[in-house]
Amino acid sequence: MLLDLKDLYVQEKQLLNKEVILQGWVKNHRKQKEFGFIDFNDGTTFKNLQIVYDNQLDNFADIQKIHLGSAITVKGSLIKSEGGKQDYELKLTSIVVEGDCPDDYPLQSKGRPTREYLREIAYLRPRTNLFNALFRVRSVTAYAIHQFFQERGFVYFHAPLITASDCEGAGEMFQVTTLDLDRVASNGKVEYDKDFFGKKASLTVSGQLQAETFALSYKKTYTFGPTFRAENSNTKTHANEFWMIEPEIAFCDLDGDMDIMEEMLKYIVEYVLDNCPNEMEFFDKFVEKGLLDKLHKLLNSKFTRIDHEDVITILKKADVKWEFTPEYGEDIAKEHEKYITEYFNGPVFIKNWPKDIKAFYMKQNADGKTVAAVDLEVPGAGELMGGSQREESYDKLISRMQELKMSTSALDWYLNLRKYGGCVHSGFGMGFERLLIYLTGVDNIRDVIPFPRTPGNCDY
Repeated sequence: MLLDLKDLYVQEKQLLNKEVILQGWVKNHRKQKEFGFIDFNDGTTFKNLQIVYDNQLDNFADIQKIHLGSAITVKGSLIKSEGGKQDYELKLTSIVVEGDCPDDYPLQSKGRPTREYLREIAYLRPRTNLFNALFRVRSVTAYAIHQFFQERGFVYFHAPLITASDCEGAGEMFQVTTLDLDRVASNGKVEYDKDFFGKKASLTVSGQLQAETFALSYKKTYTFGPTFRAENSNTKTHANEFWMIEPEIAFCDLDGDMDIMEEMLKYIVEYVLDNCPNEMEFFDKFVEKGLLDKLHKLLNSKFTRIDHEDVITILKKADVKWEFTPEYGEDIAKEHEKYITEYFNGPVFIKNWPKDIKAFYMKQNADGKTVAAVDLEVPGAGELMGGSQREESYDKLISRMQELKMSTSALDWYLNLRKYGGCVHSGFGMGFERLLIYLTGVDNIRDVIPFPRTPGNCDY
């Protein structure tokens, strides 16, 4: 009976003393004079299976030569384990090496390779315990995100990756062109009208603006896909290619937006805890002590909602020597985020931010100084997601764009959404990798993306 290891563990009691066939890889091989143990895994579950064999097998000497990392097909009987580390093990009757793995295999059991070294051999990272657990959690988390929105009637929208609009206005975008760059360099002139799209085009930094068009047709929509930013940064939290979750909801104000943000985060955390127990226990034990307690506490927390101005007041009154002095009308620093979540002993929605430090599309409040924007701060991670009520007034949006010296003609389609049946609507964005850092405790974005794209790194 050919089985996946995951199915074997589900049916282990029924399969006791029965013959099974498994196909996978050697994770470790411990050899004694008259017997040996192979730690086996086929990628379908985080948990290994111990295979035992002895010198009663005709090919005992050949089995002892099998290398770490080799692909194998094994046949044997599932038996009760005599050791204390596992309940069951496989007593080997036959083994076939499907693909050998020589002694220069980089993932030898001697010594533990550093995460920095593993980034250099990213194509082998999923074979290690850490990354095997991490990328399974990434997969399960992505499924949970889709399931949350699909269960609630959201339409999944595929935002374009090539765009002529800069959603954030930062200008840090990768250009897309078919122009002869050597010729451009020689004559010093860029003729965008002769380029592929007839205008300047770039890789998207966000699918939000396009997603709003679908929200005003389907009421509830979301994007979940790759985005790009040409930011020359080498910090632990920045990558040039990353994934974003961006819902947009019609007939929804800022309070409704926060309700969905809180509900979504709790849903995802609970789903991952329920469906990746072995992986999450591994992270809790070897990556971030107290991770499970942190996540369970979040599930039982009521998220605080407080205005930005009131947060600054709390920070100014705090008996703390700040590295960056908190000021009204300005952004807050990491140290402020940490303090405010500790102050309220849980996640905090900071809302109604100063207009001058937020994006053009956000709803302008009646005070003329703030916009209906919100950031969610969580203990141990700081900002996890941000959103806003979008400006539904055509005139106010035009005025704000002109104030920022933005081209209104380039976004006439976006402005027209306010003319043609516009309504109150809101949305938010969450970086998928930032969520994974929070869920796993693995603190470098390069380690939660299969093949990270950062300055100078585009090898695979």
